[in-house]
Amino acid sequence: MDNVNILIIEDTPQESDRLVKVLEANNYSVSGVAPSFKEALALYYKVKVDIVIIDIFLNGVPDGITFAETINTVPEASKPFVFLTSSTDRKIFERAKLTQPFSFLMKPFNELEVLYAIEMAVEKFYDQEDVFITEEEDTVISSDYLFIKKGKSLKKVQIKEIIYIEVEEKYCNIITEKEKFVILISLTKLLTLLDNAIFARTHRNFIVNIEKIIEIVPADNLILVSGNHKVTLSDRYKDIIKKVRTLK
Repeated sequence: MDNVNILIIEDTPQESDRLVKVLEANNYSVSGVAPSFKEALALYYKVKVDIVIIDIFLNGVPDGITFAETINTVPEASKPFVFLTSSTDRKIFERAKLTQPFSFLMKPFNELEVLYAIEMAVEKFYDQEDVFITEEEDTVISSDYLFIKKGKSLKKVQIKEIIYIEVEEKYCNIITEKEKFVILISLTKLLTLLDNAIFARTHRNFIVNIEKIIEIVPADNLILVSGNHKVTLSDRYKDIIKKVRTLK
């Protein structure tokens, strides 16, 4: 989904303003902000909504749960939702859990957790490929892009923009056309998540985007790729030449 529309149900302006800022900074569209159950329900059926972020307590009562229960009664109108709350009441949690939210997040919310929750809801509810989270839980991977933690936010990286990937001990350096990212994941595991028609291993420490190859020099065990980068080609992986269209 290129344009995800999110409805925010939150009665505290400071919280809703912060949510709007985080979502818009990460290329999500905010369909609207509703501070009460009545306004939320009116907006829900009026604007385009793909995901809902719901504060459980609205004006002191758990109307957020009531809202979730209401939209769940009409399966064809139901959308994935995420709960936000500062409550630690076990009974409230149990009632909220029955509505089957995609996530249950505590206030004050963590930006990264909110972004993960939204991405997972998109992946699962809309039958996208399963989301993958690395050991450090700083990366989300799908078929077309990666979300990589950078500072306090998640940076969206188009997979087609990756030039090559290099491993350094437990970390992988992902080199794109614009910048470099470092994530904690094994090269072998990362390779299983990438399309093998586009990405190929050239060495025990390298994966290359075949579409970014400029020149292959088998005699020197060398591959030149976009951006004047050089990638090692070991004898074991010289079959990569078969994946590249050549004229003889």
